[in-house]
Amino acid sequence: MGFTRRRKAVPWRTADELDAMEAAGRVVGAALIAVRAAALPGVSTLDLDRVAEEVIRSAGAVPSFKGYHGFPGSICSSVNDRVVHGIPNAQDVLVDGDLVSIDCGAILDGWHGDSAWTFGVGTVGDDDRDLSEATRLSMEAGIAAMIPGNRLTDVSHAIELGTEAAERLHGRTYGIVAGYGGHGIGRQMHMDPFLPNEGKPGRGPELVVGSTLAIEPMLTLGTTDTAILEDDWTVVTTDGSRSAHWEHTVAVTADGPRILTPRPN
Repeated sequence: MGFTRRRKAVPWRTADELDAMEAAGRVVGAALIAVRAAALPGVSTLDLDRVAEEVIRSAGAVPSFKGYHGFPGSICSSVNDRVVHGIPNAQDVLVDGDLVSIDCGAILDGWHGDSAWTFGVGTVGDDDRDLSEATRLSMEAGIAAMIPGNRLTDVSHAIELGTEAAERLHGRTYGIVAGYGGHGIGRQMHMDPFLPNEGKPGRGPELVVGSTLAIEPMLTLGTTDTAILEDDWTVVTTDGSRSAHWEHTVAVTADGPRILTPRPN
C-alpha cells in the first residue's frame, strides 16, 4: 500500500481559539495606543511601563513579559540604537527626536497576544521616519504571505522582499538585524517555529488554516550586528545606528491573513 508523507504544519488553532487570541491581542493593542499617547519629552520609560500595565490589568489580563525569565517590565522599551528587550527604567527619560520601539504582550484566559511598533517623540528626522515605515512595510509583506499552503520561509522571504522594496522606495539600504525574528504563539508567548526575517522561500513547516505566528522584522539604519548590554537583556546595534521594530500576531485563514493584535483607532 502506497502512502504519502504529510508535511509538518505550523501549529494551528480553532476558530474559537483564534477569537480568544484576538481578545488578548486587543488588550495589547490598547496598551500600545496608551503608551504612545503618553510618550512625551520628559517622560521616562518606567512611566510608560506603568501605563501599559494599568491598561492590561484593568482589562482582566496579565502582562506576559513581566517576570518572563526574570524580565522586570510589562513592556520592552527600546530607544534609538536599542533594538529589542530594553528594560524600562526611571533614568531613561525621553527627549524630542527619540525613536522609540515598544514591544508588549498580554495573557487573557490563557492565550497570548504579542505586538510591537516604533514611533518618534516630538520632531524626528526623515531617516528615522523612513526606517520605521520600512520596518512596517516589511512586516506587512510578511503578513500578506500568511496564506494556506505557503511554507514558513515563504513568510521570511516576503519580509526580506518587503525590506528591499522599502530600500528602493527610500533610495537607501537598511540592515536586517541578524539572529532575531518571529515565532509561533498561542498558549505560550514563544513557541516553535522560529521565523527568520530573511531567507530562501519554500522551506519549513506548512501554513494551514489556523496557523499563528508573531511576525516581527527589525531593521537598522546601519549594521546588521548587535550586542547585549550588561543587563543581559538590552540588544543594541554595534555601530550605534538607530533601529525599528514592528510586530503583529497573525493567523492564517481561508479568507486571508487575520491580525490578532488590532489597535483601536
